Amino acid sequence: MPTYTYEAMDNTGLEIKDSIDAPSEHEAQTMIREKGFFVTKIAEKSSRKKGKTAVATRTQAKGKKKSVGGISIGGVRPKQLCTFTRQLSTLQDAGLPILRSLRILEGQCKPGPLKASLVGVIEDIESGNTLSEAMAKQPKAFDNLYVNMVKAGEAGGAMEVILQRLAEFKERAQSLKRKVQGAMVYPVAVITVATGIVGFIMYWIIPKFKDIFNDFGVDLPDITIWLIAMSDWVVNYFYLIPAIPIGFWLFIKIVKKNPTGAYIVDRIAMKIPILGQIISKSTVARTCRTLGTLISSGVPILEALSIARDTAGNEVFRKAFNHIHQSIREGESMAVPLKETRIVDDMVVNMVDVGEETGALDNMLYKVADVYDEEVSVLVEALVNMLEPIMVVVLGLIVGFIVIALFMPLVKLLNELS
Repeated sequence: MPTYTYEAMDNTGLEIKDSIDAPSEHEAQTMIREKGFFVTKIAEKSSRKKGKTAVATRTQAKGKKKSVGGISIGGVRPKQLCTFTRQLSTLQDAGLPILRSLRILEGQCKPGPLKASLVGVIEDIESGNTLSEAMAKQPKAFDNLYVNMVKAGEAGGAMEVILQRLAEFKERAQSLKRKVQGAMVYPVAVITVATGIVGFIMYWIIPKFKDIFNDFGVDLPDITIWLIAMSDWVVNYFYLIPAIPIGFWLFIKIVKKNPTGAYIVDRIAMKIPILGQIISKSTVARTCRTLGTLISSGVPILEALSIARDTAGNEVFRKAFNHIHQSIREGESMAVPLKETRIVDDMVVNMVDVGEETGALDNMLYKVADVYDEEVSVLVEALVNMLEPIMVVVLGLIVGFIVIALFMPLVKLLNELS
């Protein structure tokens, strides 16, 4: 009988590392859950030969799934997953068995990552795995938040309610993302067009004026010399114009691979006027809604904090959640360490404190998320309204600089000729 090593958490959040003998991984997880533990990691102790055989078997299984489900390059788009979750919630609410619901939705999907993942989920369920265990094997489609909420729904026997909450959570997240992206379309389009026009002037127009000035031997003022020097740089090194922002973006990505570098980058980003507030408040809204959804679904508070921490996408908030997690394990309430982190204002701390006292922490977190979602919408609108006059002023200064720099020597040349 194979032996499985596992890591789990008990009801108090204490981490446990142990091993267990079981006929299969599914049986091992069932036996661990019967002890009252929440499995976070499990692996089989095996020899190299067995390991190679298992790897070969898994590879063959994956190849079979891909051939059935179609091409599965990349991950599942959030909008597609949101639609799938809402449809699955509706089918479950209608009383259909989970396997039949999945087959219906898999048949509707176009070939792609989601269809391939659903094929894998269906095959695993037919092999005896639970829905959460099957989804956990498809990380391209279902993240930790999704899997743990489904697991909570299975434990509480309220899968249709959990899926409904999950669908609402996904829809709200998508709505906020669309608002931010939609608001930034106009400024980005204007900046792109303006950059293209200025680049055209610097690359094609200024060199022609330079030839005219050289032919007539006009003494050029400093402002015109600077303009021609910039034009020469654009002509000689035009390939650096797109390379600089791309290089900067790659540099930031590399720096963020290191936890310390990611913390510094996120901290600096949060200090930028208005934009920093948008980043901070949107992260608070997302993590509060994640935490509230998990708690209302019956996920233990420490496990919910771990999932919210991993879905924050911000190293500053990640460190803050680590501090909160450790403090709660030591017996403190959530409000005290939350105040110490200084990532939210006093209103949020007080609402969390009241939620803990009244036993309605999930509702309070929902209200915090709603308030911050609204504030993010207001800040995005304010940023767009502020960018419009700034862009007009900046473009006016650039055009004015070019006109003055070109006309000063032209006026001088006309005076000499007259």
